[in-house]
Amino acid sequence: MSEHAGPCAGIPLTEELLDRLLASTSVEAYLGREPVSDCTLTDYLRMMMDGNGMRRADVVRASGLNATVVYDIFAGKSRPGRDRAIALAIGLNCDLRQTQRLLRLAGATELWCRHRRDAIIIWCIDNGLDRAAVDGELRRLGEATLPGATPDATSAIEAHSDDADAADGTAAAAASRR
Repeated sequence: MSEHAGPCAGIPLTEELLDRLLASTSVEAYLGREPVSDCTLTDYLRMMMDGNGMRRADVVRASGLNATVVYDIFAGKSRPGRDRAIALAIGLNCDLRQTQRLLRLAGATELWCRHRRDAIIIWCIDNGLDRAAVDGELRRLGEATLPGATPDATSAIEAHSDDADAADGTAAAAASRR
């Protein structure tokens, strides 16, 4: 991913900062040398979205989350829970490090490979699987899927809804002819 302007651009990962802090001769030396991040979750989400050439509607579709939920998170009106943050990361095409950073900014625990479900999600993210494939792997291995509908399920629901609307329209037209 290329560098982006804004409060999140160029900020080293927490692990890198911790290494630098522990290697410093004093806390003052560290604080005088390292940038303090004002990066918020909304800043980070926008940076990831822009960096991947996406719009919020693309993130909604790819994450499988409700549009209102996604828009409220992007507006800073609500914070996602851990599973919604993971779904957002997948929808934003985040790699594992980016996903972990998104989880930290959301105030959620990072994915941990010692937990079975987390290990499955880590593997899926590392292999570039989309939301539907992640849910498929979780389901196949007997774990809870992520919240919301998978993108394929959303399309199926919309298609079913369109069919139902068409059927309602046909029924209404037939009733008006009587």
